[in-house]
Amino acid sequence: MRMGDKPDLDLISNLPQSIIESILTCLPIGDAIRTSCLSRKWRYKWTTLTHLVFDEKCVAQSGDQVAVTKSLINFITRALFLHQGPIHKFQVCTSYLQSCPDIDQWILFLSRNGIKELVLELGEEGEWFRLPWCLFYCEKLTRLDLYRCELDPAPSFKGFSCLKSLNLHQVLVAPEAIESLISSCPLLETLSLAYFDSLALNIRAPNLKYLCLEGEFKDISLENTPLLVDLSVALYMTDENAENSEQSSNCKFIKFLGGIPRLERLIGHIYFTKYLSIGKDPGVLPITYNHLKIIELYQVSFEDMKEILVVLRLITNSPNLKELQLSGSSLTSMESPDLDFWEKEGPSDCTFHKLKVVKMTDMSGLPHEMEFIKFLLRKSPVLEIMSIMPCVFVTMESRLIIVTELLSFTRASPKAGIVFIQD
Repeated sequence: MRMGDKPDLDLISNLPQSIIESILTCLPIGDAIRTSCLSRKWRYKWTTLTHLVFDEKCVAQSGDQVAVTKSLINFITRALFLHQGPIHKFQVCTSYLQSCPDIDQWILFLSRNGIKELVLELGEEGEWFRLPWCLFYCEKLTRLDLYRCELDPAPSFKGFSCLKSLNLHQVLVAPEAIESLISSCPLLETLSLAYFDSLALNIRAPNLKYLCLEGEFKDISLENTPLLVDLSVALYMTDENAENSEQSSNCKFIKFLGGIPRLERLIGHIYFTKYLSIGKDPGVLPITYNHLKIIELYQVSFEDMKEILVVLRLITNSPNLKELQLSGSSLTSMESPDLDFWEKEGPSDCTFHKLKVVKMTDMSGLPHEMEFIKFLLRKSPVLEIMSIMPCVFVTMESRLIIVTELLSFTRASPKAGIVFIQD
């Protein structure tokens, strides 16, 4: 710098475009657009952002929902109109836009600008948005998240060849269409389906690794998911579906879990063990879960022998299990006439060589619950902690009886500690 020259104090404006874009991407879209007021150099910096995320905070809020909705639509439309270059991510999360024809034009625009990630979370009530056919021409999509939409793939649709993540939450779609959509995405790794009603689902996804299911499913079959490592399931069953399912002779356990040998983590919420218990008992399982390290099962009925058997089948076929978490269902009866079940079904040659942590919640002190705890303590030589939390309905007297019985159980691990957690 020569003497007399003024130093260039605008260091930020002279940063490489990639760094400027990283800075702008960290800002809410409204703030990123407002940087155009800083100087002439910054006027169009935001227009080349590849990630556009919109929500209700983009516009001024008021008690007039119609005015706010109109303002938000105009804001998004203008941002897209002024944008230059590709858009890799487009996300709209708002409770205002239920059925908005402008969204059709946005998706059409995105389909012509290399969109890779599309997230539409529209409204919490009212009419659902019907997705336009131009969505199925977004050939570069790698992620698709849809909430409260109607999805009807075009007859000529051949699938998203690049899609790796699919999240459908309260989406209206024909059963055959959703199966076709899943199977026609050859690179799909993450799949989440939530709030589906009376759906019989057969999943064929050879590269799928993460699966989350929540809803009222009549039947689930994992036909071709050999790479699945993480599975989370919450099932809602009506009385009619439960009755029809119980009359089925098909083994739900094998159809659901019989073809996922690489599973590492399994979370089963409401009705999961009940669903797996339906059908003929498979006896010796045709699969060993050598990679399964974490199992969480909630609302297990320890008064249902078939559900207990499901739990035993799972854990005894998981030789590398490290953490087990179970919660019991509501207390209905203290009668357990078949206590010799543990002599018949609790394999004497089974040892949990890797199991270190067991957490049991909502325990009622049922005989089968206590026998299950005794079984685990006797078969877990490296167990470090067994924590037990009783159900809120268990009286103080019953809690003392449970603790006394727990302390009398034999422990295979000299380090095993029993923690009784009071609520």
